[in-house]
Amino acid sequence: MPGATAAATAAYRAAHAELPGAHFRTLDSLAVSSIGLGTYLGEEDDQIDRGYGQAIVDAANSGCNLLDTAINYRAQRSERVIGQALVALEREGGFTREQFVVCTKGGYIPFDGGVPVDPGQYVRDTYLRTGILQPEDVVGGGHAMTPRYLEDQLGRSLGNLGLAAVDVYYVHNPETQLGSIPRKDFLVRIRAAFEMLERQVAAGRVGRYGVATWNGFRTRPDAREHLSLAELVREAETVAGRGHHFKVIQLPYNLAMHETYSSATQVVEGERLTPLEAAARFGIAAVASAAILQGQLSRRLPQAMVDAFPGLQTWAQRALQFVRSTPGITAALVGMSRREHVAENLAVARAEPNEAGVASLFRQV
Repeated sequence: MPGATAAATAAYRAAHAELPGAHFRTLDSLAVSSIGLGTYLGEEDDQIDRGYGQAIVDAANSGCNLLDTAINYRAQRSERVIGQALVALEREGGFTREQFVVCTKGGYIPFDGGVPVDPGQYVRDTYLRTGILQPEDVVGGGHAMTPRYLEDQLGRSLGNLGLAAVDVYYVHNPETQLGSIPRKDFLVRIRAAFEMLERQVAAGRVGRYGVATWNGFRTRPDAREHLSLAELVREAETVAGRGHHFKVIQLPYNLAMHETYSSATQVVEGERLTPLEAAARFGIAAVASAAILQGQLSRRLPQAMVDAFPGLQTWAQRALQFVRSTPGITAALVGMSRREHVAENLAVARAEPNEAGVASLFRQV
């Protein structure tokens, strides 16, 4: 199945005309829902697989067409569940593959279905003895981003998903490398990764690429694991000129971790900008992960949250509304492995985004 298209995602948006127009945003010509379904959490078992499968179908019917995963999530099970759900949606739900924006990541060495009896032996047999990885490629006990390795991971991901192409392929937490190698070597490695991903775009296996981070963009410029968006864009331009396909970043943003919007951690042509301002400057979409911080923001929050986002019923809904209402955020990702979570979270799609509510909360910080 080919990847998402502008026309098909626009048709998906039109089919959900009952939702406010601002629920859908543009990600490099694709219409994407402002709430995306994440697949990080959960045990590596059949019960959680079934829960995710049902949740994905419910979400697709409720106005969510952004699906986010990674090859290492639940030992490749999350990718496989998405693949199975897409088949069911096409066969039974009247949807097409091209209506869904499917995102995955590569970087962390994944297990296969569960933790093996001897993890070290598994890694040696699967990656080292086959030549996919050299020992010096691996940092931090399990992270690599060499072209050969990422190409292997992309192939496995496509197999898991049952797809000919993914719409966004992220290099997963590349800042992990900076804990072990000098920055100049890191830039050589990320450029090589981008070269490989540009080839995959040309081959039709990747729609666009980016980096999915945890600390990289939120930390001060002098921090060891800091990522400079300007530097990354420069490497993409070195590889492919202004027509490069480095189009998306993913980074955590929520009530407890708000540096993405509030801290000027990026330097662009001598100017200090927030990560969201820098992304906007470069025309790069910003997708927020951990919108309710793995459920930690689904419990009682300050009364100011009720005042800022009236009309919503639960703390999780208010936390999600905060993220999707923040200017510059393309979509808020939230883990949904149960149907009741989908019903609760996608109810927020029926609310207009509320920038004034976000501003009122930041005035109180």
